[in-house]
Amino acid sequence: MAPMSEKTLAPSVTHRDPKGLKFTSVVEAAYDKAVLSDEEAQRVNDMPGLADLIGDFITKNRQPNQFANEEISSTYGYPKGYQVRPIAEQVARLKELFPELNGANLEIAKGELPEGAEDWFAIPRWDKLGKSYAEAFEQRIIPALTAIFPKFYNYRKGELSAKYLRQHQRTIEMYERLAAEQEGYDILIVPAQFGMRHRGRSVRRVREMFIANEFGLGVFAIGCMLLIHPERLVCWEQLHIDCGGDEYDWVAGGDWTLCPCFRFFDAQVKFNASGVYNANRRFGSVSGFLGSVAT
Repeated sequence: MAPMSEKTLAPSVTHRDPKGLKFTSVVEAAYDKAVLSDEEAQRVNDMPGLADLIGDFITKNRQPNQFANEEISSTYGYPKGYQVRPIAEQVARLKELFPELNGANLEIAKGELPEGAEDWFAIPRWDKLGKSYAEAFEQRIIPALTAIFPKFYNYRKGELSAKYLRQHQRTIEMYERLAAEQEGYDILIVPAQFGMRHRGRSVRRVREMFIANEFGLGVFAIGCMLLIHPERLVCWEQLHIDCGGDEYDWVAGGDWTLCPCFRFFDAQVKFNASGVYNANRRFGSVSGFLGSVAT
C-alpha cells in the first residue's frame, strides 16, 4: 500500500477562485449593509472571534447533511491476512481466469494514488465478459466466485438479470471516463478502497459524501477484486462489503432502493441485497477514484 505522501491531493478551492469569490462577496455584502461608522468599523475590527466564527461555519457545512443520521461509529476492519497483491500479479490472475482478456496498462500503477484510495486494483471491463452488465456478473463472475469460495451462497440466484440489477448512474459515467483514458485495454487499473473509508455508513449516505473524483464500485468490480483477494472475506468479525456502485430491485418493479452486498457468515461467503438506507457498523462501501478530479 502506498504511503500517504504518495497520494495525490485534489486541488483545493481558494478565495481567489469563483466559488471562493462568491463566499467572500457574501461577507462583503453583509459588511456594506451594516453601514458602519468609522468608530463602529474599528470596534468590529478589534473584536476577536471572527475567524473562528467563519471557520466553524465552514466546518459545519462543508459536508452534505442529507442522511447524516445514517452513519454510526465502526471499529471493524480488514482481516489480518488481507493484503493487496502487486498489480502485475492481479492482471495475470485475471487473464488466467478469463483468457480472452488482452491485458492492462501497468504503467498507470506507477503513478500517484488519488486521495482516499488505498491501492491499485485490476478490474476488467464488464463488456469484455458479457453482453450486459448483469449477464457478465451472473454468468462469469458468480461461477468464478463459487469456485474460489466452495461454500459461496447466492441468495439472489435467478434474480440477477437487468430487471433486478443495474449500475448506479454516477458509476456508469465514471467508468466511461476510465475506459476512455485506458482505451485499448480490457483490464482497467483503478485506484480504489475496499470499504474502510465508508464503514458504518448507509449506501445512500456514502453516495452523498463522495468526493468529486470518487464513485461506488458494484458487484462486477468487487467480485473481481474478491477473486484476486479471497482473504478479504474470511470471517464474521471483520468489515463486510456494500456494493454501492449498483442498484437492486427485489421484485423487478422499478423500486431501486436496494444495493447488493457480500458478507461472511456461518462459514460461508454470502451474496445478497439490502436497503440503501441501512447503516451497519459491520459494512463498508467499496469505491474507486479517477486519477484526476471529475468535473
